[in-house]
Amino acid sequence: MAEKSSLEDRVAIVTGASRGIGREIALHLARKGAKVVINYAGNAEKAEEVASTINKGTDTVRAVTCKADISKAIEVRKLFDAAEEAFGAVHILVNCAGVLDPKYPPLVDTSEEAWDSTFNVNCKGAFLCSREAANRVVKGGGGRITNLSSSVVGSVRVGYGPYAASKAAVETMTKILARELRGTKITANCVAPGPVATEMFFAGKSDALVERIAKEVPLERLGEVSDVAPVVAFLASDEGEWVNAQVVRVNGGAP
Repeated sequence: MAEKSSLEDRVAIVTGASRGIGREIALHLARKGAKVVINYAGNAEKAEEVASTINKGTDTVRAVTCKADISKAIEVRKLFDAAEEAFGAVHILVNCAGVLDPKYPPLVDTSEEAWDSTFNVNCKGAFLCSREAANRVVKGGGGRITNLSSSVVGSVRVGYGPYAASKAAVETMTKILARELRGTKITANCVAPGPVATEMFFAGKSDALVERIAKEVPLERLGEVSDVAPVVAFLASDEGEWVNAQVVRVNGGAP
């Protein structure tokens, strides 16, 4: 008898899954056997491409898309409703949606609007999704909440003030959530990538700056989305249950 895939029959919601790290996480969870809801905010075509890739060659639908603004509670509820309607009870939330100002202004030049926009998606969105998941993912085993943070929380890189602050808040919130979920067997963790070769990372950076950042990493390269997704999949699996209330920095040793 063939061994079951580690996430077979689990249902996962991945926010911000139309591109970048979120896209690869959705694809990787699907390869592990999960049924995946691909959340997106604006790029329907890219989201449909991800779903099509997962569903290709299968007799049953294993991925669907759902447009939702995760900074709005009513849309987060609709996202979970859509997942339950498509596949049944949700086991896994991976909150990957995030924004970053590609102008990298210092705090003294950061507008109130830019600050609010960053926190609305990165922090409030993580809160709303985590709150919904805490109430609706499967209890008693297999329930997993993973919020994507960033290693810039530790590196305190100039120009990342609002972004790093929003992610630091998410890390603290997630650790507290894990403790509040005592008795449910739902785990809550953060995965904090370092510099990863995505559209969001490259935006606004010169080639020289990209090269310098890559050289700062002991492995002397940028991370790839494929470096991050397996860590998220491990946390989502039964084998990852003993990792809880943690921030896992996936950064190749970057400062």
